[in-house]
Formats: sequence, C-alpha cells, structure tokens
Amino acid sequence: MISIVIPHLNQPEALERGLAALAAQRGLTSAIEIIVVDNGSRQLPSAVCARFPTVRLLRQPVPGPGPARNMGVAAAHGEILAFIDADCVAAPDWAATIERRFAAEPDATVLGGDVRILQDDPERPTWLEAYESVFAFRMKKYIREKGFTGGGNLAVRSWVFGAVGDFLGINIAEDTEWGQRASAMGYRVRYEPGMVVYHPARRSFAELTRKWDRHIAHDFAEIHGQRRWRTRWLLRALAVAISPLAEIGRIAVSDRLKGLRARLLAIGGVTRIRLYRARRMLALALGGGADLQAATRWNR
Repeated sequence: MISIVIPHLNQPEALERGLAALAAQRGLTSAIEIIVVDNGSRQLPSAVCARFPTVRLLRQPVPGPGPARNMGVAAAHGEILAFIDADCVAAPDWAATIERRFAAEPDATVLGGDVRILQDDPERPTWLEAYESVFAFRMKKYIREKGFTGGGNLAVRSWVFGAVGDFLGINIAEDTEWGQRASAMGYRVRYEPGMVVYHPARRSFAELTRKWDRHIAHDFAEIHGQRRWRTRWLLRALAVAISPLAEIGRIAVSDRLKGLRARLLAIGGVTRIRLYRARRMLALALGGGADLQAATRWNR
C-alpha cells in the first residue's frame, strides 16, 4: 500500500483539486490511502474530504507542515509513504511512478521528483508564473548538491522514515533538515524525473518576498557574529544583485517556457526579485539585526 500524506491549512479549493487528481491516478497495482492532516484551518475541509472515499481527515493543532506530516505518518498503513502539498496537483502517473521505481530498485529508500509550475494559461503566463517556472522548485539540483528534496513531492519507504525520525517543527525548514538528516544516515535521496507534481505560482510579488524574507533571515542568523561576517554578507549581497545577468542564457534555453514573451517575463522577474533580495541583505548588514520571526511564518 502507498500512504499519501497531505498537510492542509485554509486551502479547501486547492485541496479538492489535488484530491481529484489523486483519485484519477492510473497504472497502479498497489492500493492507496490518502491522509489529509488539517493544521488549524478556520474551517475543517470535512465536506471536501468526504467526497473521496479513500481519504481520512485528521487534525493537528501544533502549527507547521512538519507536525502535520508526522501525524499523517503515525496513522499510515502503507509500506511506502508519499508526501504532497494541499495546493499541488499530481500528474496522472505520479503514484505509479513511485511504485515502479521502488519495485525496480530494492535499494532505493528516498525519492524526490520534479515540481513544475501549474500555469493557468501556458500560452500566456504571468510574470510570476514565467519566473517560477524556471527558478522555483529546483529539486534535481537540491538533491544532487545538497542531499534533500521538498516535502511537497517526496516518497520514502516507511521503515526508513522510522529510522530517520520525524520532521521537525515550524522554526526550521523541516523538509530540508529531514532530507539532509536522511542523507547523513546513508539513505541517499534519489531523483525521479517521472514523479511530477504541479504547484501554483505565488499570486503576488509580496508572497514571493515573504518567502525570501524567511530564507534571508535563516542565512543571516547563521552568519551573524562570525569572523568578518559583515564583509562576507555584503559581498554575497553584491553577487545576488548582479546575478540576473548570468541567468539570461539559462532562461533562453529553458524547456519550461514557451515563446519570447515568457522568456522576457522571466528575465524581468528574476531581476526584480534578486534586486529586492540584495536590498534586504544590505539593510540587514547596515542595521545589524534580522527579523528572525520571519523564519516561522511558513504560510500563516
């Protein structure tokens, strides 16, 4: 059996769309169960979950996707645990791809897949959709270079999860930490390109900046107080500011965009967000303090 665990917070429409995609999975030989763990929504998605007979709904009052996923794992019966986010849409063969890869490679223990942007109109993407199609969710790179994958498209054998242990809480990037902990224990994360989910782009520049504010706060907290931290931080900020020039070639050849318009939008988007990041980093260096609470605002 494959147990699919979904943390949920105030996204009933997106959850319904995602559950419909999971109900339409094809090519599976195993049974699946779907466990939705609500994490403090204003209203429980009971009516949404009731429309799908394989779905169980649980409640986790402790905030954060890590505790929600942990509760789902504790209730799961499957030999394989698959994690997807409430606002993601699984490709029709997502679960079957997980099943086949684990069956074909008995020594495979942890899989991470491809996360693509769910565009409302692929022929005319917004600038946020164009930008994130290239620069968001670079899972293959994260797996290869840093030993982790995102919790929105992750599969693991249940006994391996038990050996590695639970996700941590809201004060840390829980999927990054879990993947790197698994890798350090010898459970290598493997990339599976056929394991595809689609994630909507952020709806506004403000949403995107909130994400980067969290990352900048994490990075600043790590470097602050170290030897020559200010000089190193300022050099990093300068590198971020000029980095869009180096991304033009990558955008030009990306297979995730169609047409010149989308590519120009992506260039504009990466320039805008990198300059924002550089300004925030400069402000922290000059002010000497970070909004460390930004690290805890995952989607609340």
